[in-house]
Amino acid sequence: MALDSKIPSGPIEQKWSKHKMDSKLINPANKRKFTVIVVGSGLAGGAAASSLAEMGYKVKCFCYQDSPRRAHSIAAQGGINAAKNYQNDGDSVRRLFYDTIKGGDFRAREANVYRLAEVSNNIIDQCVAQGVPFAREYGGLLDNRSFGGAQVSRTFYARGQTGQQLLIGCYQALEKEIHKGGVTMYPRTEMLDVVLVDGHAKGIVVRDMVTGKISSHAGDAVILATGGYGNVFFLSTNAMGCNVTAAWRAAKRGAYFANPCYTQIHPTCIPVSGDYQSKLTLMSESLRNDGRVWAPKTREIAEKIRSGTLSPSDVAEDDRDYYLERKYPSFGNLAPRDISSRAAKEACDDGRGIAKTGLGVYLDFRDATARLGEATIRARYGNLFQMYDKIAGQDPYKQPMMIYPAVHYTMGGLWVDYNLMSNVPGLHVLGEANFSDHGANRLGASALMQGLADGYFVIPSTIANYLATQKPGTIKPDQPEFKAVEAEVTERTNKLLSINGKRTVDSFHKELGGIMWEKCGMARSREGLTEAIAKIPQVREEFWQNVRIPGSGAQANMELEKAGRVADFLEFGEMMCYDARDREESCGGHFRTEHQFTDADPEVQAGKTQPGEAKRHDDKFCHVSAWEYKGANSEPELHKEPLSFEAVHLSIRSYA
Repeated sequence: MALDSKIPSGPIEQKWSKHKMDSKLINPANKRKFTVIVVGSGLAGGAAASSLAEMGYKVKCFCYQDSPRRAHSIAAQGGINAAKNYQNDGDSVRRLFYDTIKGGDFRAREANVYRLAEVSNNIIDQCVAQGVPFAREYGGLLDNRSFGGAQVSRTFYARGQTGQQLLIGCYQALEKEIHKGGVTMYPRTEMLDVVLVDGHAKGIVVRDMVTGKISSHAGDAVILATGGYGNVFFLSTNAMGCNVTAAWRAAKRGAYFANPCYTQIHPTCIPVSGDYQSKLTLMSESLRNDGRVWAPKTREIAEKIRSGTLSPSDVAEDDRDYYLERKYPSFGNLAPRDISSRAAKEACDDGRGIAKTGLGVYLDFRDATARLGEATIRARYGNLFQMYDKIAGQDPYKQPMMIYPAVHYTMGGLWVDYNLMSNVPGLHVLGEANFSDHGANRLGASALMQGLADGYFVIPSTIANYLATQKPGTIKPDQPEFKAVEAEVTERTNKLLSINGKRTVDSFHKELGGIMWEKCGMARSREGLTEAIAKIPQVREEFWQNVRIPGSGAQANMELEKAGRVADFLEFGEMMCYDARDREESCGGHFRTEHQFTDADPEVQAGKTQPGEAKRHDDKFCHVSAWEYKGANSEPELHKEPLSFEAVHLSIRSYA
């Protein structure tokens, strides 16, 4: 199947305006005849549901939480990017576009990224109008701070809880539409499959997580805004409930999964403390504005710190390696996440890690506190410092924070075209659940930007291109296609409950996560990925023979919910490894040990980059890898969407 991205013609600055002008329209009276199903109620899903209802569509919105306010969007602490140029420091839509393309290591679709940068300013205006309490300067103007991968200050923030405040604004808009009757909300309801009628997505099958009832819902189009799949690694900064189920069930119905191997490792996570952990905690990237990242210069000093005989505060300045400032002087501590994470791993691999496990470096606010005063640091980061104190048991005002990279965000997702519709007609995908905007690495503060752009500004304009071709209200949930999928979901549920094995769901999840982290984590190799591809089916086979799920399906059953999600991870993880093995290059968060610059490369000798940096192969891999599911025991089929760059030139990604 040819992948038609539907990118508009013309100059990149005019593509979005031209596309909106050329797009189909539905008059207000006819909009009321259409029903749109939205799965997910975070920033992307909540923004889409409220916006579409405001326009007149009938919307059904589903979430597995007890309230949309619990969506994982709440966890995005640091800020949201927009090209307002309030600091008059040279920012522009063009610069935000370029920083995003470069940050993604030239593996994102150019037209989508420019649109994202273009609508970023509208997002801020929308959220201010909703009452989001962005930080302000003394004169009352909105404040900005810096973030990784940029040399300008373009990140709007609400202390260290930006995602929470944006979600409250979005939630209020959603609640207004629920009150008006435009949105019907289904909390504590998990989507378990998508229903196709004549090849089009026309509904979903869900399970009521309180009663266990399985039912169907029909609509004229389906929108998935269900977040990322970082929990395939077991340990990640994602909420425990984050999963791949909705996207993966869609993939098993024919939707292509694009770039699944692109996983972001965030450099500022609190280090792992023991095998008992089931989740990791992220310290916001905003801390890298004022914190300086360092490791001891020698293994001897690191050993003294690990043994507790030397306090980090007593390490002399000359004995500290501020490695980001040393390696990337132009960006320093604001180097992008993938580069900063690999640099931390490099220091720890050299034996200079400072946590008891050897996996940790410091994020130090000593100099910023001396320069600005503790009151200023408290005003900027107080809640983050408090959170660190509660978790790590150390006062970051007195001692530097310990940090280490951890799985955070997934740039891959279901393939979508410029309209945000997948290759399955009628199935649209928003936010982190799609692949479209971040390439091989996402810049900090761009997740909130993409979610709100997709929900507030893109899908309200593009969904009519599909709906205008459909006759509204013709699909009913009692049709044979729905009954058939319901039967499949019921059979799968009963099969899980009937296994009655000896191992817990979490034990399988942890085993899979260990394989994924070791073989498909911060560093990957063909040998390791081949081992993972051989091992994962073995774990999956044992899961279906030996997992134990107490309780029944006719009631609330968290183990049953987890089992379904882990079963999907056990299938999806294999596809991730196929994708990572096929991509014989390093780019962004995908780092293949066989593909890195060395001293022998002319680019290193010319000073364009450094040894150990990611080495792309644009002649072979300047494309989107869209994978088609072919069955649990079959290798997925690869489809390629070539990436063309007209507004930027492919170049070595250097932050030195």
